[in-house]
Amino acid sequence: MDTNPATIIPEVILSSSGRRMPLLGMGTATSPLIGSGATKSAVVQAIELGYRHFDTATLYQTEEPLGEAIAEALSRGLIQSRDELFITSKLWCSDAHADLVLLALQKSLHHLQLEYLDLYLIHWPVSSRPGAYEFPIKKEDFMAMDYAAVWGAMEECQNMGLTKNIGVSNFTCKKLTDLLALAKIPPAVNQVEINPLWQQKKLRDFCKSNGIILSAYAPLGAKGTVWGSNRVLENEILGEIARAKGKTVAQVCLRWAYEQEVCVVVKSFNEERMKENLDIFSWAFSEEENKKLSEIPQSRGCQGQDYISDQGPFKTIEELWDGEI
Repeated sequence: MDTNPATIIPEVILSSSGRRMPLLGMGTATSPLIGSGATKSAVVQAIELGYRHFDTATLYQTEEPLGEAIAEALSRGLIQSRDELFITSKLWCSDAHADLVLLALQKSLHHLQLEYLDLYLIHWPVSSRPGAYEFPIKKEDFMAMDYAAVWGAMEECQNMGLTKNIGVSNFTCKKLTDLLALAKIPPAVNQVEINPLWQQKKLRDFCKSNGIILSAYAPLGAKGTVWGSNRVLENEILGEIARAKGKTVAQVCLRWAYEQEVCVVVKSFNEERMKENLDIFSWAFSEEENKKLSEIPQSRGCQGQDYISDQGPFKTIEELWDGEI
């Protein structure tokens, strides 16, 4: 396999900065948490295979091993410059306060041993008590987010050059509309759950019309985590298409997202699956297969949102999602 990342992984230009983001990235969130050594080894291996986009977050506790992997890749000559990589991290709810955003980003950069991020995201559209880095968040720790102040602090981080782009995660059309009304720098990316069983067409159309790139987490349903399930990988329609194409269900899911112009963040620390996940760009679905994919019954899969709504200042999951679920 040709492992030249420039030819393997297509890129998209982020409208707010003009910088390029690879459309396939490697996630580093694990549940339960694994040792930092395993994360570091997997990232180094991924760089050897051609991955250049890596996704982490304060909550994941993987910033340090990711930074160590980047340092090793540089020392071994696997990459010539940090600039060859696209690194995303996220602001946790307890740091989603105007006076804490810069400090949180600086802490992430220290853990990563980097001078700048390529993308910094607000992890959830809620705030919580400062100093508490936990999930699920305790009911008594939730606080109302001051979107204007927090986003203003994010914009300042970009103006300072500490991150090249800023964005959000788990934002609905309504929340994005509210944010766009007050933003001087619009969000470059919105990272949300997207897969063939939760296609988010309304949100995809909204983001496309507003120049916001959608990034998909749980593209395979997050099997093996406390918030995910095996329903995507065991879907009969996806399995039927995979068999017909001579591909895996995972490859079908990733190819579907790519054809929707959605960036995909997929997590696997297994070398063979990492290779398979790269093999999605040289083939396509037939018109009939696309029709079958578009007709798959839709329902949200990941349960992370339920932790927020059940314990937080939202009576129902619909209230968290502005009734857009």
